[in-house]
Amino acid sequence: MHALVLEAIGEPPIHREHAPPAPQDGEAIVHLSAAALNHRDVWIWKGQYPGIQVPVILGSDGVGVVESGSPEWAGTRVLLNPALGWGSEPTRQSPDFEILGLPRNGTFADRVSIPAENLHAAPAHLSDAEAAALPLAGLTAWRALMTRAQLRSGERVLVSGVGGGVALLALQFAVAAGAEVHVTSSSESKIARAIQLGATGGFLYTTPDWHRQATALFDVIIDSAGGDGFGSLVRLLAPGGRLAFYGGTRGKWPAILPQHLFYKQASILASTMGSPADFEAMLAFVNANVIHPVVDRVFSLSEGADAFEHLHRGAQFGKVVLSHAPATPEGAP
Repeated sequence: MHALVLEAIGEPPIHREHAPPAPQDGEAIVHLSAAALNHRDVWIWKGQYPGIQVPVILGSDGVGVVESGSPEWAGTRVLLNPALGWGSEPTRQSPDFEILGLPRNGTFADRVSIPAENLHAAPAHLSDAEAAALPLAGLTAWRALMTRAQLRSGERVLVSGVGGGVALLALQFAVAAGAEVHVTSSSESKIARAIQLGATGGFLYTTPDWHRQATALFDVIIDSAGGDGFGSLVRLLAPGGRLAFYGGTRGKWPAILPQHLFYKQASILASTMGSPADFEAMLAFVNANVIHPVVDRVFSLSEGADAFEHLHRGAQFGKVVLSHAPATPEGAP
């Protein structure tokens, strides 16, 4: 089969022939039609992720048709839940938890082996590129917004760093749930595109004291950046507000005054990926509300190195997707 293989940290991934996966008991082989990049893949490529083992086929997101190993799913167009081995405790992952694409080979290949319990019927209203864009970002956004922050209809929401896959799906989920949503970005054009997706407005976080422009406080804030700007987000929490974060790309938080939190009865909530129940709830919500993940650009698998560079530059609005050979059954999009 063809695969995009990371041979060495810091070197562009190589498109080459690779041995097909050998499934273990309870696993299925999926012939992939599309896969999506995540910042996790870029961090691994740059050596900024723990437990890196090379060579490895990266990729956590994928959609395709089950080829073998699971009679129940044979010939079905499926979506892959990349959260492997979560365990039985819904509040936290087990010690065996891992994300598809490291250490086990992932979706940047013609085929992937994955536990059959991680297969789900792909939403019929999504193209292959849109479906591939959904799993990791959708699961992360859902758990942070719905499971951890417990968003309710009518609440005010702020999503930071709009343009990335998780932030955009958090925006789309919140709008569909009946919230009033605002965003932050370093780009006026990204804020304008977020408004087209249903956001009420946005703030340029590159503007000094941008948080003072807010005319009201927020019930829920979703963040992935951390860093110095985290202190501004804390100040914007309404009484009873919840700030859920799922990353820290800008580093450690600044000093935060306890007075900005305790008198408001505010909560800071950490979140990572999500449980099988989270994934099922997210997928049901996407189907019920006919949500389409935003796709920024589609590359062929052979153009994988260019796709990595494109995501690394950070100018994208939506997910960067790799297209594989078609593997869609009759009647599917």
